[in-house]
Amino acid sequence: MEFQDLIFIGDIILQAKIAQRASERLNSTNENFDRLEVWCSIQSILAAVGNVSKILWPSYKYKIRGERLRQILSVEEKNLLSNRKFRNHFEHYDERIEEWFESCSGGVYVDLAMNPCLSGNMNCHRGYNSFNNTLIFRGASFDLAEVLNALDEISEKCKPYVLTEIY
Repeated sequence: MEFQDLIFIGDIILQAKIAQRASERLNSTNENFDRLEVWCSIQSILAAVGNVSKILWPSYKYKIRGERLRQILSVEEKNLLSNRKFRNHFEHYDERIEEWFESCSGGVYVDLAMNPCLSGNMNCHRGYNSFNNTLIFRGASFDLAEVLNALDEISEKCKPYVLTEIY
């Protein structure tokens, strides 16, 4: 194993802890509703998960590094975190707005909806269902609990390679 692999593994653990902390903040909003904190927490989770995804499934230029790290950590190529499509909806939201208005010149635009399936608005742009911890983007849903579990599994596989507790 190369020294840089240990650095990547340390960063995976850090990103997993960031996502876990954000998940705890998100769960605490159920007791004391704070709409801004909901979306701050969701964005933090998506960014941290995306960072791990980029480490383990990098661009073509760094493909060998991703393969090596996945082999070291026994992470399957088709792991849930390998697909960044849903995260990209949020990260590249500016593009999604452009695309929407290119194809739909009028109509109602609902965004940042809370529990949209309960209000009957199944096609909101971005939504969060606090009852089942899912994100919604234009009718598609994304289970945050499943993603956090996949991230935790990868983080656990990293721990034998780290000598000291990170943060």
